[in-house]
Amino acid sequence: MTTDNDVQDDATALRDAMTTAVAAACEEWGFPLPVPVEAAFRTVPRHLFAPEATLEKAYAQDIVEVKRSEHGVLISTMSAPATQAVQLVQADIRPGMRVLEIGSGGYFASLLAEVVGPTGQVTTMDIDADVISQARACLDAAGYERVRVAIGDAEYGLKDNAPYDRIIVTVGAPDIPPAWREQLAPGGRIVVPLRMKGISRSLALEATNDHLVAVSQAVSGFVWMQGAGANDGHLWLLNGTKVGLRFDDGDLRQPGALDGVLAGEPAAAWSGVTVQRSEPFPDLALWMATALPGFCHLAVDASDGDSGLAAEPGGRRFPFAAVNDEGDSFAHLSVRPAGEGIVEMGAHGYGPHRSQIAEAIVEQVRVWDRDYRNGPSPDVAVWPTGTPAEGSPGRALVIEKRHTKITISWPNVAVRDQVAPPTQ
Repeated sequence: MTTDNDVQDDATALRDAMTTAVAAACEEWGFPLPVPVEAAFRTVPRHLFAPEATLEKAYAQDIVEVKRSEHGVLISTMSAPATQAVQLVQADIRPGMRVLEIGSGGYFASLLAEVVGPTGQVTTMDIDADVISQARACLDAAGYERVRVAIGDAEYGLKDNAPYDRIIVTVGAPDIPPAWREQLAPGGRIVVPLRMKGISRSLALEATNDHLVAVSQAVSGFVWMQGAGANDGHLWLLNGTKVGLRFDDGDLRQPGALDGVLAGEPAAAWSGVTVQRSEPFPDLALWMATALPGFCHLAVDASDGDSGLAAEPGGRRFPFAAVNDEGDSFAHLSVRPAGEGIVEMGAHGYGPHRSQIAEAIVEQVRVWDRDYRNGPSPDVAVWPTGTPAEGSPGRALVIEKRHTKITISWPNVAVRDQVAPPTQ
């Protein structure tokens, strides 16, 4: 017979194992855990915030579902522990701080409560009454009654307890609403998974004069924000519901020109650039978004194996694509085997200009490989709409949002190479 003590012992062992794995992952990613953050992970009983999950699922290196919409779309999750840890590192939270979490569930708020300590204050908010109700119940059950909960639309922040030293957003945000900046204390920081041309990065933003500058960035994936600030982009369906191209942050091309392009034979182009199958290359998508005006995301339903797209050797497909200026052809990033554990990057194109758009993607893969693959990530800044947005002396992408302008600025390669220190 399993006793409460047995469950407690099992939970403690799983929690310690989870934390050890999280610390190792964050170290590898360049976000080593500060002692207070690691202590919080070893202290908070994560399983109490996932009452319908098994202990093993609650402490796995994965998300835990909280709620789906009436259409089955996942709209609320408890993020994977390593993702939460990275955001905590980015936030640089100290004892006594006032923190607002946007996007609730309870567990992350309890981690925040541990780090700010008894002299700090944590408020967690969500637009969904069911999510907030469950968060309140779980916080109380875990002994975190001091965490405040509130229901509200993230677009407007939460004035009641402002200003905040830290605002941490745990849902994918299409923009930075003015309320967040207004409710941020002087010297404060916003940590937010910001969508830029459909690419999500968790940014730690600090105010510099009239704009916000990212002082760190990390690859991220979160459910999308709901409410007045929601923006799901534009999806063009090309083969019933099997294949779609999703454009984020606007596009002027007419979708009708792509009708039927999947019926023809695709054109393949190959770059000569190779990568390990397990090698991450997060900045390639940002570079493609900068360099290719028709950049978009490929969405494929391959449940029955008949998407109409070219077969991908090894089963690997990337969601990055581009449409040509005429709007009658598109291509997507592809790979093919190039040795043991190695693939070559290329593109498959569709439509009357399929070869040209495939070659355009391949050329930008080569540029990324030559100039940016092993270099620093681009600088990201957030400017109020209606003000001049300044990029770097190198290549910059300006993304027009509802409330802001985002600049993604790549260093000038010639200048970067001139100032680079000699290798030892």
